[in-house]
Amino acid sequence: MDVAGAAPEPSLGGIYDLRLIRRLWQFIRPHRRTFWLSLACLPLSSALMLAQPLLLKLAVDRHVAAGRADGLATMGILFLLATIGEVLLVYWQYYLTMTVAQNTLADLRVALFSHVERLPASYLESNPLGRLVTRLTSDVDVLNEMFAAGAITLVMDLLTMAAIVGIMLTIDLKLALWALAFLPLLLLAMNYFRIVARYTYRRIRVCVARINTYLQESLSGMAIIQLFAREGSTFEEFRALNDAHRLANHRSNIYEAALFSMVEALASVSVASMLWFGGPGIVKGTIAFGTLVAFIEYIQRFFVPIREFSIKYAVLQAAMAAAERIFELLDTPVGLAVPEKPHAAARVEGKIEFRDVWFAYRGNDYVLRGVSFEVEPGQTVAVVGATGAGKSTLIKLLERLYDVTGGAVLLDGVDVREWDPASLRRQLGVVPQDVFLFSGDIRSNITLGRDGIGERDIEEAVRAANAAGFIGRMEGGLGARVRERGSNLSAGERQLLAFARVLAYNPRVLVLDEATSSVDAESELLIQDAVGKLFQARTALVIAHRLSTIRRADRIVVLHKGVVRESGTHEELMAARGIYFTLYKLQQGRQMAAAGVQRPSEAV
Repeated sequence: MDVAGAAPEPSLGGIYDLRLIRRLWQFIRPHRRTFWLSLACLPLSSALMLAQPLLLKLAVDRHVAAGRADGLATMGILFLLATIGEVLLVYWQYYLTMTVAQNTLADLRVALFSHVERLPASYLESNPLGRLVTRLTSDVDVLNEMFAAGAITLVMDLLTMAAIVGIMLTIDLKLALWALAFLPLLLLAMNYFRIVARYTYRRIRVCVARINTYLQESLSGMAIIQLFAREGSTFEEFRALNDAHRLANHRSNIYEAALFSMVEALASVSVASMLWFGGPGIVKGTIAFGTLVAFIEYIQRFFVPIREFSIKYAVLQAAMAAAERIFELLDTPVGLAVPEKPHAAARVEGKIEFRDVWFAYRGNDYVLRGVSFEVEPGQTVAVVGATGAGKSTLIKLLERLYDVTGGAVLLDGVDVREWDPASLRRQLGVVPQDVFLFSGDIRSNITLGRDGIGERDIEEAVRAANAAGFIGRMEGGLGARVRERGSNLSAGERQLLAFARVLAYNPRVLVLDEATSSVDAESELLIQDAVGKLFQARTALVIAHRLSTIRRADRIVVLHKGVVRESGTHEELMAARGIYFTLYKLQQGRQMAAAGVQRPSEAV
């Protein structure tokens, strides 16, 4: 079940892809000294582990069986030292491995977040936030589980098992063959598990991403869910997603339990078959008792990594699936090409030009069709039109959130595609219709962490934006707490903070995207006064919803179905009695009806 409107999950290739390991190594490489040191502990600990059964064999055959007690203390001390050495090496190997893991994954999260910051708006609009959060959190955590479970020691486990087989074959060939008689059956079972587990762990990662996506969307829109009494249907949708996740995990548990139980059974059968074959040999004197003791120890140690294989392999499969999704995100092109020597300017004059601009979000479904107009430095130009006319798209193209399909958008005569994106956006002060505020305080939401904005600058910006009144009433003033998305502030207060933010940044070009369309009349008066201060000595491009707010604009551009149909002052357009005249009269009539005022023709 996918969230409506979400892009489908990417189709994955084979799990065992050495390219993923190589790419993961790029993040491990800065910490490679610690990594190699941790790996160096593995053969040493394995050697000490392999030595312990041999010491037991020597103690039994040379001392216990011979009735000699003089060397048993030495053998016991050697066995104890080997055990202590193995424990210490395993401890340091795990500690060093997890140190590498934490540093590596911290670097990976930073790389992911840095890449997401540069992704094009089209990607962010077509992919649910929950899926991106999954990539940066739980998918990275799965890689941490891979390190914690010791999945990277699988190769060393195989070498240790090979060494055990080699030692047993050297000590007694026939006894070793009896002990390993059921190994082919185990290998077949493990291969089957490898095949079926591949798809199961992919499915789990997909289910996790879908649950996170649905939770993010549902929790953000919980007020709407409650207002429209959709709790029941929303709960059923979530339960379906949760059930899919549960079933995927249940299926993986079945495979893991089957493999684990088979390993346990074969380990017991191997020991039993060895005793059945070796017991008569001890009675006859063809097999030393110490040899049998050593074989029992080696068989038990041989099956230890196999018992852990299901856990390690499960984690490794999940980690490879998570890594593929992580690198799929990292491979997503940033979309906007930046020239080798981009244009940058500390200050601009503020001339804006849309030159024969064509744009389509998809295919040939053009939102803008040959749009051309200019905004001279210091001039205020308003863009009006019906919903869907392409007004807000002009702002996205000016900010270069999207690139034009045809034509060009220029700032100070330079195509915005030639600008350094960061430098371009520093010249633009945008006040959106839907103001986004971050969790924190008033001060941080005005400065947005930008250096060079002092306390005096903030206070002046707050006064100029007419925000000092409501900020002064809040406990803490500029340090007052702002909840997530500014939920503890009204729409008008959020809008005034947006104006204060722009004033603090002091841009040369001001862009207003229907900034007064969703506020009350009192807030609108404060905003209109703040707008007047913002427009002083600045170029302004205003996307207008309420036509009464742009009567004093130097020029008004009327967009209709993506085409510039009219252009002029308010008086010129009203005199022309065209689209603008119709829109203005319709809006004025609605406002009068809302206020309970009759039109002149309806008056008694």
